[in-house]
Amino acid sequence: MWKILALSAGLALVSTSGAAAQPQCDQRDSVLKILQQKYKESPVALGVTHNGGLVEVLSTGNGTTWSIIVTTPQGMSCLVAAGEGWRAMEQVAADPEA
Repeated sequence: MWKILALSAGLALVSTSGAAAQPQCDQRDSVLKILQQKYKESPVALGVTHNGGLVEVLSTGNGTTWSIIVTTPQGMSCLVAAGEGWRAMEQVAADPEA
């Protein structure tokens, strides 16, 4: 939560409803720059959603902190989650018999 609050200084805050904070959004280049400068995070994993969005996991080299952003096809990125202690899992091959 501390990272989301700290990141708000560098990103435009989307309107909030009630006590729940909404994702913080800006152009992808700006979001990546802020996460790199403030937290030394860079992309470590990514995937494409069914509607063409790009989901990226960013982390420090040692996994101290991590962030997940989602980018629209138009280039707008939103921070959707952040935390500490990122650990990559060993990739296991799918069972060809399944």
